[in-house]
Amino acid sequence: MAMVGGGSYYHNVYENWSEVLSDINPYAFAFVGTGLAIGLSVLGAAWGIFITGSSLLGAAVRAPRITSKNLISVIFCEAVAIYGVIVAIILQSKIEHNEPAIIMAKPEAVRNVSMNAGYSMFWAGVCCGIGNLACGVCVGICGSGCALADAQNGALFVKILVIEIFASALGIFAIIVAIIMSTTASFKVE
Repeated sequence: MAMVGGGSYYHNVYENWSEVLSDINPYAFAFVGTGLAIGLSVLGAAWGIFITGSSLLGAAVRAPRITSKNLISVIFCEAVAIYGVIVAIILQSKIEHNEPAIIMAKPEAVRNVSMNAGYSMFWAGVCCGIGNLACGVCVGICGSGCALADAQNGALFVKILVIEIFASALGIFAIIVAIIMSTTASFKVE
């Protein structure tokens, strides 16, 4: 970080992005990652429910029999939000503080370990959130197609439901990758 200015007044100027990122508290990265995991997952679930629900209600006007069995599409969308809650709980449980004596004795080790944990948790949250956002939209579109196809021909319900299950697997993949990314994240220095 360079010092610029004249006289008795100096202010800091960053020379590159690594300096900017290194000055951000690692706990902030961890909390933002946790928030993104749950926030984007809930947004994906809401978006999917919106897409599925509107098509389901519209198709139910023509064929009222489809309303109860096509609610499974809404449940699949809601599962996406639950995936985000699970990852957020896992990430939140990893946020710990070091004892003041350890911070004073090993400041560089605490900083390096904290930065590694903060970045790991941030990107795990981003991965889970964006993956579940896409999953929610995908499940919503498949659910919409399922409701419309079921209104036309009842024999198509199970066939399209299998495709919807595969679309829901995208969210499970996002959870697995987020858990793997956050496995080594620990703020504790021994």
